[in-house]
Amino acid sequence: MSDNAMNTPTRTDWSRLAQQTDDDIDTSDIPILTDEFFGRAKLLIPREMIDRTIQIDADVMKWLRSHEQHATQTINHILRAYIESQKV
Repeated sequence: MSDNAMNTPTRTDWSRLAQQTDDDIDTSDIPILTDEFFGRAKLLIPREMIDRTIQIDADVMKWLRSHEQHATQTINHILRAYIESQKV
């Protein structure tokens, strides 16, 4: 997409779209996603996102969220403290 395309005003009627319900949207040309589809599906994470994506056990996240409002910041502080403790 060119820079000019991003500067062109849209002709989309945003107020009409905001008033639509899910039932107003024609999805007849979209195939149904079945369990078979999801069984074959593979999650591909762009390389630049890998550093921002980690897997944390559900019980650990549940505990963090129950004790801290900002669990991801707390995780970062915990990891940083661990790194500092390992410096000789």
